[in-house]
Amino acid sequence: MSGDIRNDRQQGRLRRMFSRLAASSEDLQAEELRQHAEEQGCTPIASCQDRQEVSVSGTLRAVTLRPRAGVPALGRRSIAGIEPGRRLVAHGRISHQRGRRVLFNPRYELRPVGSE
Repeated sequence: MSGDIRNDRQQGRLRRMFSRLAASSEDLQAEELRQHAEEQGCTPIASCQDRQEVSVSGTLRAVTLRPRAGVPALGRRSIAGIEPGRRLVAHGRISHQRGRRVLFNPRYELRPVGSE
């Protein structure tokens, strides 16, 4: 019986190795992010409900400033450390606006550069 378990483990390792070789870099990054989020106790953003308090984790792809129409843009234009490629964990209340999920007044934790 122990030989059967060993063979199953070997087949599982081979299957994972071949699937990693065949996967795109986006697939591999997505899997890494899922594992990282799980470790941080975060919720997949696709399963977050409207007005729910959540913790989400990920890597910033883009940072944009969109001032509201008719309101003068005041305050900071950038925040040190908030830049594309940076990994972070954010906590706050999620909502939906114009078909997109929005996290209002988030508290965030920047993850060390190179911790990927």
